[in-house]
Amino acid sequence: MLVENVPRDEIEKLLLVAAKNGIAEIVEKILEYYSLSILYTDFEGKNAVFLAVEHRQTQVYVKLISRKLLDERAFRNPDHKGNKALHLAATLSDYQPYPFAALQMQWEIMCYLYVKNMVPQLLFSDCNNPNNNGMTPKDVFKESHKHLVEKGGQWLNSIAISCSLVATLITTASVPGGINENSGRPNLEQHLGFIIFGVSSVIALAFLVTSVITFLVILTSRCQQKGFRRDLPRKLLLGFTSLFLSLGAILVCFCAAHFFLLKDKLKLAAFPLYAVASVPVIFFLLSCNSPSILIL
Repeated sequence: MLVENVPRDEIEKLLLVAAKNGIAEIVEKILEYYSLSILYTDFEGKNAVFLAVEHRQTQVYVKLISRKLLDERAFRNPDHKGNKALHLAATLSDYQPYPFAALQMQWEIMCYLYVKNMVPQLLFSDCNNPNNNGMTPKDVFKESHKHLVEKGGQWLNSIAISCSLVATLITTASVPGGINENSGRPNLEQHLGFIIFGVSSVIALAFLVTSVITFLVILTSRCQQKGFRRDLPRKLLLGFTSLFLSLGAILVCFCAAHFFLLKDKLKLAAFPLYAVASVPVIFFLLSCNSPSILIL
């Protein structure tokens, strides 16, 4: 179907639907033949730029603002509620790519800052004007994300409490081979397995302490909007990473300790048993569908 043969009212509908659903190829093709179609609006007064921003279609938004002959009226003309591109970017989106409130809040902040930084400098002050309710984009963002911030703080606290309890369950183990009564030194201190046991136990303890401290810092932090951009996600990532590394080190530590019990009777079966013992941890890491944290 050739774009130039389509009636204007159909072109208008097609452009707005394509911008809303993120079909950048159709948007680009229509604007190639009808450059002024970027000013077409829906029943709410929203043009293609506004719809792309509102529905978080960043690919379409980038193509629209990168056009050399972009009509400034696409940014200057507000919708029926007095909102412009930044107001719509500041509004809480119905699209939620993350099931967790804290990560969803981080994603909302990133989307808002992305749109804000891509607005042409000549139009930046104009886009920050208040809407019909007297609210600037910053006011809109703060008000519309108020409940998401509360939910994100509650989610972070619950995760921090749960992970802190796991991290504090430090299992102790006796020294393999016992202690020499005369010298007070381990009997197997020169054995490779004992060296692995000692090093891995220290590593596990260090990462466990790091994990506990990190989650305690999260619990005592004030969950404000700006904290969800980098500070809180970084702390959460550090806590998770330390916890998983400590669990891996504990697994190595216990395998090294049990090697002395298995090496005589089950010497050939020792390493296959260790591999089987690590399967649950590997399976959990592979099947974990936790979303990645955006650290920008």
